[in-house]
Amino acid sequence: MTDYTLNPPDNRVIRIEIPLINAGERLDAALASLLPDYSRSRIQTWIRDQGVRVNGKLANAKDRLRGGEQIALEIEPHPSEMAAEPEAMPLDVVYEDDSILIINKPAGLVVHPGSGNWHGTLMNGLLHHTPQLTHIPRAGIVHRLDKDTSGLMVVTKTLTAQTHLVRQLQARTVKREYLAVTEGLVAQNGRIGAPIGRHPVQRTLMTVHPQGREAVTHYVVLEHFERHTLLRCVLETGRTHQIRVHMQHIGHPLVGDPTYNRHAKQALPGGRTFSRQALHAIQLGLLHPESGELMQWQRDPPADFLLLLEDLRNSNHKDSPFY
Repeated sequence: MTDYTLNPPDNRVIRIEIPLINAGERLDAALASLLPDYSRSRIQTWIRDQGVRVNGKLANAKDRLRGGEQIALEIEPHPSEMAAEPEAMPLDVVYEDDSILIINKPAGLVVHPGSGNWHGTLMNGLLHHTPQLTHIPRAGIVHRLDKDTSGLMVVTKTLTAQTHLVRQLQARTVKREYLAVTEGLVAQNGRIGAPIGRHPVQRTLMTVHPQGREAVTHYVVLEHFERHTLLRCVLETGRTHQIRVHMQHIGHPLVGDPTYNRHAKQALPGGRTFSRQALHAIQLGLLHPESGELMQWQRDPPADFLLLLEDLRNSNHKDSPFY
């Protein structure tokens, strides 16, 4: 019988005897069949990290078993199992009541835990700020901003509010407006209705694709600089990387975007570079899930974005500034 003990407190040691039926199998294969809750690759990692002993001795994944061996696996939790832990962090709370929470997210903060970012995410901070979110799917997050996009997000604090906001998003009644700085001079206001899907080769990227999902972005020209444009973008849909992909599609990728702008690292007027995509969620509007009242919030861009605009204006004094 498998025996689970705690040793030390942060680890779990699984002790098991190899049945004779597994004689002749590799150690990693036998353990994967005997412990179906864990993948073979994960078991191989434990073996490689010297967390597995056979009859008290370290072993290799390829070692063949005879049956009857005593196995001890010292297991540290995988980061994904710890990802939803509450973590104290400063949050810029714009508005809060019993149903919703409006956050002004800084650039550089990941929204959801994932590969390479299991801790220190907005979700971890929300669970510390509002412990009741442990009972809400995705800790109440109904839409997200990319790691390096700053600005306003709504978080729901009850299941009723979450259902209401999801329906609003589906009905396209949530108002989301962004400021974006693009490469080149965008001639006039416009609408982009190109579908967006996963890139067929580079699977971490999104692209305009005929088999993609419907995506609609409206944009208004606010200010022209010497070689750049400040836009206000309004989302009709909310696809992954939508504004970034759409602006690249029309030949005006976002300043500083390392993924969709091949010139992202080039120096800008003033000699500086911009180290993230120049995108800020400036305005958010929705119907309150309890009262039905139309509510709106606005937050100006952070300091790095304002400094970018200042540098661009210093190189071109023709237009009156938006800010």
